[in-house]
Amino acid sequence: MVTRQVKIPATYMRGGTSKGVFFALEDLPEVAQQAGAARDALLLRVIGSPDPYGKHTDGMGGATSSTSKTVILSRSSQVDHDVDYLFGQVAIDKAFVDWSGNCGNLTAAVGAFAISKGLVDPERVPNNGICTVRIWQANIHKTILAQVPMVDGEVVECGDFELDGVTFPAAEVQITFVDPADDSDGGSMFPTGNLVDQLEVPTSLVASGKLKATLINAGIPTIFVNAADIGYQGTELQDDINSDAAALSRFEQLRAYGALKMGLIKQLDEIGARQHTPKIAFVAPSTEYNSSSGKLITTADIDLCVRALSMGKLHHAMMGTAAVAIATAAAVPGTLVNLAAGGGEREQICFGHPSGTLKVGASARQVDGQWQVSQVVMSRSARVLMEGWVRIPENSF
Repeated sequence: MVTRQVKIPATYMRGGTSKGVFFALEDLPEVAQQAGAARDALLLRVIGSPDPYGKHTDGMGGATSSTSKTVILSRSSQVDHDVDYLFGQVAIDKAFVDWSGNCGNLTAAVGAFAISKGLVDPERVPNNGICTVRIWQANIHKTILAQVPMVDGEVVECGDFELDGVTFPAAEVQITFVDPADDSDGGSMFPTGNLVDQLEVPTSLVASGKLKATLINAGIPTIFVNAADIGYQGTELQDDINSDAAALSRFEQLRAYGALKMGLIKQLDEIGARQHTPKIAFVAPSTEYNSSSGKLITTADIDLCVRALSMGKLHHAMMGTAAVAIATAAAVPGTLVNLAAGGGEREQICFGHPSGTLKVGASARQVDGQWQVSQVVMSRSARVLMEGWVRIPENSF
């Protein structure tokens, strides 16, 4: 029997410092329009995973956490929202799609795709000006607002907004993460109730057997530790970490201990099924360094340095969801992020990452002894790279 390829309408987009394959839910084969094994298998084949060679040669993925991404959009099922945004992080070397979190970078492209696909009520789309696309993030059940520029009824993609980690300038898209903390069931965005915890870890990981950490669930569950406590400066670039297999293994083990403390897993060995969340990041006071592009980042440019790992590797810039966590933690006096930035109350910070800098703002306040953040705001950009169809063998899902 001859196996044929099926064509599926798709758009390949950059959002922030990530790239992904975007689908309208109604364009997927019927069997993949519901969550389950068929949908996961389809997305794995589109990206080209699992790939033991780690190249994604036979798929649309780019063999990094920033480029092994998929998005499914549909008209929103929620009141006062335009579009439902479902994000799937595809593993590179495993047959696994992680649905546990959001991609903040690709959020910047959601609004443009939704408008172009007619998922936003035409009455809400101005011919000229800014279209506020109300996004329901279906993975984490949160509201995000995207300010998409319009001219002559079309989304503006080109412009002079520069984003470190992206080669060319584009149009600015302001993203507002509304009530980004996961305080469901009456809990705190600090899952242990503490601004700083002390993780009990093996002495093979940290000599003292103890590691200070700020554990926060805002944007995405994140474990923040001090760079100095684990032997780093906070100015490291990708190769400094990703070329060191022992370092990557150590970070993964520390991530497991943090996840256990956060209540995200019940046993350490369960961390393998949560590749996308939680993130682990290390922070340091403002320090001068050269970014991956060679640009000098001075202490006057930034409030602190942050490095974060995604899918087991140091990220080349900063995940958008982790930037939400950084902004939130920085706004709360006493967290490790806040202390690295100099302490005190602050509503905006600029942090240094491997590719340069990023400015983020957050509004935090205490209510009945609990810290709350009403919103986090940052600017990104997005652009359609290719549109048409992806093709995959008919027997692959």
